Amino acid sequence: MESKAKLLGHPVHPMLIVFPLGLLATAVAFDIVGLVQSDASWFRISFWMIAAGIIGGLCAAVFGLIDWAAIPAGTRAKRIGLYHGATNLIVVLLFAGSWFLRQTNNQVPDSAALTLSFVAICLALLGGWLGGELVDRLGVGVDHGAHLDAPSSLSGRSASSPSGHPVQRAS
Repeated sequence: MESKAKLLGHPVHPMLIVFPLGLLATAVAFDIVGLVQSDASWFRISFWMIAAGIIGGLCAAVFGLIDWAAIPAGTRAKRIGLYHGATNLIVVLLFAGSWFLRQTNNQVPDSAALTLSFVAICLALLGGWLGGELVDRLGVGVDHGAHLDAPSSLSGRSASSPSGHPVQRAS
């Protein structure tokens, strides 16, 4: 099943998820460094990384929802997609809670704010695994004719076109 939301021939959702995942994971790493070094500057950086990660996560979710809506009902992929989206929504909500708790004092977050972030990043691993299950195991978002020697998505040729000539697509 091909993705419905594409940019230059590639699904948008997987392009966007790297940003919130990277930002949120790095925010947790910076929190750990701040705790170990007793240096509040790491927590201030983490505060803003969480804010950017939440915004990025919500943007990625829009495109994930578009792709999920196109998955046929009653399939394992539809169910796994729902779990993937719900898990990642919980991740974003937990980080939003952590960020909200940090607003009163973004110098040194309290244990509740840190706990929310640490739990959220563990759930993000589950959400990422579910996303991998969708793509790698169930082929969601993968071009129907994908193969190891498929032409570039910018070539105008179908991935399943063995001749290398452009294939006319029905409108």
